[in-house]
Amino acid sequence: MEKKQYDLFMEILRRFHKAGLLNDVVLIGSWTTVFYKVYFKGFERLKTYTLVTRDLDLLVDHPSQVKGRVDIPRLLEDLGFVVSFVGTKGYIHLIHPDLIIEFLTPERGRGVDRPVPLKNWGMNATALRFLDFLVKDKITVTFEGINVVLPHPARFAVHKLVVAQRRTNKDKARKDNMAAVDILNDLIDAGQEDKIRSVYKEFSLPWQKKIVAALKGLDAGAISAVLENKG
Repeated sequence: MEKKQYDLFMEILRRFHKAGLLNDVVLIGSWTTVFYKVYFKGFERLKTYTLVTRDLDLLVDHPSQVKGRVDIPRLLEDLGFVVSFVGTKGYIHLIHPDLIIEFLTPERGRGVDRPVPLKNWGMNATALRFLDFLVKDKITVTFEGINVVLPHPARFAVHKLVVAQRRTNKDKARKDNMAAVDILNDLIDAGQEDKIRSVYKEFSLPWQKKIVAALKGLDAGAISAVLENKG
């Protein structure tokens, strides 16, 4: 992670915090690891996560319930962010040489194949499967005076294993798997095996088998043993 990228990330959070936006979003994606290090503070064996990417993903659980009115493109304009319309349906991303901001929302019911409006923010969100899994169990981490909402790390890690198997980009799949294995090992070190198992069991049996098979393929048999309650 480059310092200027990290500084930009923190400035975005400070502005969102001041505008009251962080009450309505969950930080997901690789940048969560900055805050998981704070969450795991005190466990000396835990790793230092550095696998952040250019993508800054923010999840809005219920877009229709967003109340505050903030023009996000204007809020970040002086930082060098420009609006980009992605695809033929007009998904809005905010683009900067160091970061790309995208809003996501859980795909529920029959799903939608078009942007979900975030009218109060001058943005829209992309609806994706499995994101509702992330928001069932959230934690709040305070860092530099900012309260940031994240998925519980067990949910984040298992979700990464699932997403990796659906990716066509092998490099992104590899990074997802690496982050998942690191965090699951750290959770085991922290004595949270029961939490990992309870999260894993929310998936159907076919998906459970895929998750275990993926872990064994990653030479992470210790984790798969925890999931299968062996040893």
